[in-house]
Order: sequence, then structure tokens, then C-alpha cells
Amino acid sequence: MTLIVSGTNRPDSNTNKIAKYYQKILAQKGEKADILSLTKLPQDLISGGYYGKSLPDFEAIQHQVSKADKFIFIVPEYNGSFPGILKLFIDSCKFPISFMDKKAALVGHSTGKYGNIRGIEHLTGVCNYIGLHVLPLKLHIPNISSEINEDGDLFKEDTLRFTEMQMDKFLIF
Repeated sequence: MTLIVSGTNRPDSNTNKIAKYYQKILAQKGEKADILSLTKLPQDLISGGYYGKSLPDFEAIQHQVSKADKFIFIVPEYNGSFPGILKLFIDSCKFPISFMDKKAALVGHSTGKYGNIRGIEHLTGVCNYIGLHVLPLKLHIPNISSEINEDGDLFKEDTLRFTEMQMDKFLIF
């Protein structure tokens, strides 16, 4: 099963719109994918209240992560990197069963002109450390507000070509 991780806890984010777009296109290609929005993380996790104890509210998320064999991380640029909430999520998952020897595709985006290049490279390092195999074709979508239409779909020709290429490679990865 593929799990698409919407890598921010910002409500109504472009990240979540891209995650839904990927889910829709993968479904058209015959691949079922669930979305995990980091807006669903338990408040105790975010406030640090889980240290030294189990967190029942995280168990359902952990189960979803554990049963996934592939991940697509949709990642906005936050201060030249990826959101801290995404790192907290990764750190909170059980090691090694969550990610070791599984596969991942990375999609960065930003409101600026670089599409979160540095953040995706930072995340690649973290993925390598936790044993995730990362698809070499990583996408960087710049100026995201001009890339998504009112229906939440990507529509620019180059972006469509590269997202299609990435998804096709991901399916056989």
C-alpha cells in the first residue's frame, strides 16, 4: 500500500492539494493510495507530552505507516528546508519497522522559484538514514500558487509531464 504524507500541519495547504492530486492520478493508474495529513497528528505529540509514555492517539497513525510499503512525501519549503512537524512525525514512528527497506518518492514545492530543492535534499539525507530507498527522480515545483487551479489540480504542461513521469517510475520502483 502507498501512503502519501502531506508534510505540513498547516490547514488548507497547497501541500494537501498536491497530495490529493497525486492520490487521484495514482488511482487512475490503478494504485490505491491513502493520504496522511500531518494536521491529524495528536496534540500531545506536538506539545512534547509523549516522551516516556505511549501515545494511544498515535497508534492508528503508526499502524498506517507500518503497513505501507511505499511513501510519497509532499513537502513545502519552510525556511530553506522541510517543516519541523515532518521531522517530528518521522522521529515519532517506530524504528526500524516504519521505514526500513521501504520505498519513497519526494515532491518539493514552494512559493518561490526553487521548489524546495534544499528541503528535499535535507529530507533525502533523513530518508537514507532511516533506511528508506528514495526514487532518484525528485520533483521541485516552484511558484506553487500559479501551478494549481481552482479545483486543486496541477495544470502546467511541464509539471504534468514530470509528475506523470515520477508516478510511472514510482509504480515500478
